[in-house]
Amino acid sequence: MTTTLTEPGTVATPRSSRPMWAILGLVLLADALDVIDATVTNIAAPTIARDLHGGESLIKWLGPAYLLAMGVLLVVGGRLGDKFGQRRLFLVGMGGFTLASAVAGFSPDPALLIGARIAQGAFGALLIPQGMAIMTKAFDRDMLAKAFGLFGPVLGLSSVGGPVLAGFLISADLFGLSWRPIFLVNIVLGVVGLIMAVRILPRDDDADRSTVVDVRASGLLGVTMLGLLYGLIEGSTNGWGVVPIVSMVVGVLFFAAFAHRQRTAAHPLIMPSLMKNRSFTSGLLVCLVAVAAGGGLLFVLSLFLQEGLHAGPRETSLGLLPLTLGFVAAGFAAMGGLIVKLGRRLIFIGLTVVLAGCGWMLGLVVHSGTDISLWAPAPAFFVIGVGIGLSFATIPTVALGDASPAEAGSASGSFSSIQQLASAIGSAAVTSVFFQAATSGPAHAMKVSLVVVLAVTALSLPVVALMPRKAPSEPQE
Repeated sequence: MTTTLTEPGTVATPRSSRPMWAILGLVLLADALDVIDATVTNIAAPTIARDLHGGESLIKWLGPAYLLAMGVLLVVGGRLGDKFGQRRLFLVGMGGFTLASAVAGFSPDPALLIGARIAQGAFGALLIPQGMAIMTKAFDRDMLAKAFGLFGPVLGLSSVGGPVLAGFLISADLFGLSWRPIFLVNIVLGVVGLIMAVRILPRDDDADRSTVVDVRASGLLGVTMLGLLYGLIEGSTNGWGVVPIVSMVVGVLFFAAFAHRQRTAAHPLIMPSLMKNRSFTSGLLVCLVAVAAGGGLLFVLSLFLQEGLHAGPRETSLGLLPLTLGFVAAGFAAMGGLIVKLGRRLIFIGLTVVLAGCGWMLGLVVHSGTDISLWAPAPAFFVIGVGIGLSFATIPTVALGDASPAEAGSASGSFSSIQQLASAIGSAAVTSVFFQAATSGPAHAMKVSLVVVLAVTALSLPVVALMPRKAPSEPQE
């Protein structure tokens, strides 16, 4: 028995709550797939690059390619769901994500793999926004509260499980496939998700075809990010010749065109009133800087363990487990009440803890270089994870404290996109720094990368003071 929608925002209550739990399970599956695929290449990148002979360039692209497409299209995905129906977009997103995963798993060369990663991110951006909209329409208030309570634990487990799963699958070398099962497993999960979606998702005949989707703005933003990332990666890998410089110039020009489009479009991606809100813009800046530094740090720590300490994928995933556990535990603590009590002070505390953890790791590398055991950095990793957990989830919540209810949807979507794009930029930039410094050895590369992360994170601290003092006591709807 399925739940049917009558009028927009209303629900025909089913006789049993089982369909609701099935819908929740399906939405959680989609979100877990996104979190896992965003993190698996942190562990798998060196193995993939060796197998496909992709070198440094492939390592630098594997994570950012996915995050770039996700960040650029996330807001558009939500608007397309409003326009054509969340059920339809969920099916398109899940089907496309599954197909892109199959292409990634069977890719014979780096170019096709990067294209498949971009496609994964693009279809993921169509898929993810629909789940929350479907639940908001189909669930009553009590069921919605129960659903929200499950998101944190499931996504937390996914963030832990993604790298661990990647490490064990690669080390197991199933059927001689090496790294390929980390993508091929999505075929099974995606097909199960598609079958469930066809059977249980409520039909949405209330889609508003008059909803305006500014595809041109998204295209301009996409070319901006692609130009900047390609220039950065190509220049840092093969030298700063004409191509990378022109690519970055093109990125800057298209960003100017995107900014002009934001000012003149009737329905811009980001509401103009938000850009005049100091709390929102300062939060956006802190998010961009801190998440970029943190995202890059997570990637190079994995590289250091594999390239410097010669750990295998499984050992690397276990070595990074203290960081992930610290991140998940602190994130639960922050969202469980600390954020309401401390507001922006929690962001300051979290970023300061990140600095302390990075300083601890820097001291360890300066003192011992690569002559350390795999578990020696574990305490520093845990501290870094706690700092990231306290700050990253807190930044958007506090920054939205001054947003009006009419602005909340646009503000939330904008932050989600910025977090993805910042992670893409950070992964590419800090990884480029690591490889540039690696000519003097992995220990030197790790030291330089940590100094860069420390400096960039420290720059974000004064901006935190411009954010609202307190977070809203209840989430904005």
